Amino acid sequence: MKMLIVGQGLAGTLLGFRLAEAGYDVNFMDAPGQTASSSIAAGIINPITGRRFVKSWKIDELLPETINLYGRISNLLGRTYWHPQPLIRTLYNRGDVNDWEVRSADEGYVAYMDDDPALGQLPEITAPVFAYCGVQQAGRVDVKNLVNDYRAYLLRDRRFTAGTFEYDQVPAHLERYDRIIFCEGWRARYNPYFIFAGHSGNKGEVLFVKTDAPQLDRMFKHRVFLVPVEEELYWVGATSENQFEDDAPTAANRKFLEDRLSEVLTVPYEIISHAAAVRPTSRDRRMMIGAHPAKKRLLILNGLGTKGASLAPLGSKWLFEFITNNQAIPAEVDVNRFWDSSK
Repeated sequence: MKMLIVGQGLAGTLLGFRLAEAGYDVNFMDAPGQTASSSIAAGIINPITGRRFVKSWKIDELLPETINLYGRISNLLGRTYWHPQPLIRTLYNRGDVNDWEVRSADEGYVAYMDDDPALGQLPEITAPVFAYCGVQQAGRVDVKNLVNDYRAYLLRDRRFTAGTFEYDQVPAHLERYDRIIFCEGWRARYNPYFIFAGHSGNKGEVLFVKTDAPQLDRMFKHRVFLVPVEEELYWVGATSENQFEDDAPTAANRKFLEDRLSEVLTVPYEIISHAAAVRPTSRDRRMMIGAHPAKKRLLILNGLGTKGASLAPLGSKWLFEFITNNQAIPAEVDVNRFWDSSK
């Protein structure tokens, strides 16, 4: 079976890898020069999220799938992309401490929560806080290098076409391919075949900063995320906007991030770059996976939102199993939940 995947961000890359690994003929098309959320993502995988300290959606299923899949693609490409890293969070007051302690006593949470985490060199470069807590089994995925390395691999095999996919050419493409799978990120809102899904987007902006201070060996969440990504280099972010005009960085959000960072770091730093991208989201904040209800040879994997690094392995698994074994896609992420057959 011959497949065309439109979009080679993280979702498209992982799905294509799965299909090629299983022996399918997989080709990609992606537009050059377009900013994708994969290109600036820190790739944080965080099992405990929010001020209410809840487990990330399906984390018990997501985590082993994530580690396994990123390990397999690392073996293919010869670089490690999954980096386990403890996450240190701050608690702002006694109420937060009590809420954390209650949650951490829950049997289903014990494996992910650390009431007394080792801080490493964190106190040497950051301002003191009311209290610290730790998230275990956290880590980050080197998303940018993974996507870029896989693209280089595809180019060597002549399975990647740099160009804008024209929707009016779908009939012509279907003469060459058995399936067309759209993994276009937020630009899927312009796809006439899946416009019924009501795509939306969430714009995020980040800073990359450099400091000569001791390099942290863990991620830190206080006001913003401070994530070590390379020697002396940190990812700082991210903002979140559901209403935006374009995907360009803005002065206002740069200032917001700088102000938050100044509340965290106590050592001098230099801003290396400021970047922005739009995360693909859906109306109900769940992924969109599956075949078009009337055009079964057109499929979609989209809407991964702010947690793409952890959701992409499971989402790609569900679509892979649907394509290869006709296994039903979970109703809560099936794109057909948005379909109105009366229209």
